[in-house]
Amino acid sequence: MAKFDKIAVLQKMGETRMVPVFYDKDVEVACQVVKACYDGGVRAFEFTNRGDFAHEVFAEVVKFAAKECPEMAMGVGSIVDPATAALYLQLGACFVVGPLFNPEIAKICNRRNVPYTPGCGSVSEVGFAQECGCDLCKVFPGDVLGPKFVKGMKAPMPWSKLMVTGGVEPTEENLKGWFAAGVYCVGMGSKLFPKDKVAAKDWKYVTDKCREALDIIKKF
Repeated sequence: MAKFDKIAVLQKMGETRMVPVFYDKDVEVACQVVKACYDGGVRAFEFTNRGDFAHEVFAEVVKFAAKECPEMAMGVGSIVDPATAALYLQLGACFVVGPLFNPEIAKICNRRNVPYTPGCGSVSEVGFAQECGCDLCKVFPGDVLGPKFVKGMKAPMPWSKLMVTGGVEPTEENLKGWFAAGVYCVGMGSKLFPKDKVAAKDWKYVTDKCREALDIIKKF
């Protein structure tokens, strides 16, 4: 069962404004990345469902986080079907993110009071998702749609809470553009976890990079 409910998760995302996005098949690596992000101030973490047996890795990471990162809301990303969403909810996912919008996933998440953040690429998709109870929608792919899409959509739909993933970098110029456009929070992946740093197990780099990004975000 989810450790934190919908309101608590959205509050955590709203307080930090950044959700790291990461996957690794190695349980130990995944655990250390989560801990490094937690030490850097992160309180909501998206583990992506990308590889074989990813759910088994997630199960172990959730157990680790419960002890070592007690205030971390662990979520799952890259979910496209309700069966997979249900699997991860049973393993303790506190939120579900997807690259697309599937209303059947919304039903499962709503029943368990877990936020579902679907990927949307148009104003209509965001509207349909909101009708299905999606309080936070993901603008995806962000590097294709850009900040102007966010700003344009917020004009007629100012109540919309939007998370952008794709094209987000831990730099002042990049983050300023997204937050000035009106995003609620950002999802950030490879820029926080360069392959060479992960391979070298340089967890201090990850912690410092998270802290740096959160400090930049606080300015906006």
